[in-house]
Amino acid sequence: MSAVSSVRVGRVSLLVRRRAVVVSLVLAALVVVALVFALWLGRPYVAPVDVLRSLSGAGTPYDVVVQRLRLPRAVLAVAVGVLFGVAGALIQSVARNSLASPDIIGITQGAGLAATIALTSGAAAAVIAPSALAGGLAAAALVLLLGARHGLAAKRFVLAGVAVAIALRALTEIVMLTAEPIDGQRAHIWLVGTLAGRGWTETAWLTGTLVVLLPALLWAGWSLRTSSLDDDTARGLGTRPVARRVGLAAAGVLLAAMVTAQVGAVDFVALVAPQVARRLVRAERPPLVAAGLAGALLVVLADLIGRLLFAPTQLPAGVVTAAIGGPYLLFLLVRRKS
Repeated sequence: MSAVSSVRVGRVSLLVRRRAVVVSLVLAALVVVALVFALWLGRPYVAPVDVLRSLSGAGTPYDVVVQRLRLPRAVLAVAVGVLFGVAGALIQSVARNSLASPDIIGITQGAGLAATIALTSGAAAAVIAPSALAGGLAAAALVLLLGARHGLAAKRFVLAGVAVAIALRALTEIVMLTAEPIDGQRAHIWLVGTLAGRGWTETAWLTGTLVVLLPALLWAGWSLRTSSLDDDTARGLGTRPVARRVGLAAAGVLLAAMVTAQVGAVDFVALVAPQVARRLVRAERPPLVAAGLAGALLVVLADLIGRLLFAPTQLPAGVVTAAIGGPYLLFLLVRRKS
């Protein structure tokens, strides 16, 4: 049995890896199971039958807990994970480096600096997310500008991102140290990344972003087949490798900047999820759909663990993902020979 199948849609013929489809279906099922646990577990405990009755509109004493507190937060966790997973897959494919992710190459730090300035300057709450989005995109533009000087070479792109990230993190610390203590604390909470207090509004923004970028993501899924080739080989196939990499990177950074603007810096999801998906699918590059689903599963579980581990005190999802991603990053660094 062939590992690759051809699917024809009209005049377009697509090659589909069967293992990728199976892995994606399994990950999707696990995300659904994780969502059920997210609605079920916590204080107060809600029995599964009451969860189902509440979701069906039958009415239970737990409607407020399920429909207004847990369901919006759980759905937001899925949206955050999907966008981070896809963004990480795009950026790692362009960089051709499993260590590249938005929180490594400066996008998260750019959003964090802009949000910190807004939070510590007395700006209205409605300004925080647009400021963070603008900061993330500005940082990404700087990284792309520095990295594209010689054809967006993979190593140059990653090193430029690391340098920009370090500089922006230092500026963020300076802003926080010179701000009023209460404003600095607000900025610190935002920088950690949390889903608490957020819900349908943020989900709508992220879902809208995904829908708007869907044509670009479909193009990205096709373009990634040649993104790992050297420039001479890619040009021989009739493609424009530099323009294609810039386009893929731009799509990835826009997704990462938007999700960071809405929920803060939930670190390491964009680093871990694509590599988990790549290993499960056994592919040369991170598959977009599986990476998004792996990210969704990671964020839902991280938020659930954060709610339960030290209840009633809640750990931000960013703390839990950092606790997972930090050791994983060390594993990658130790495992790689270069």
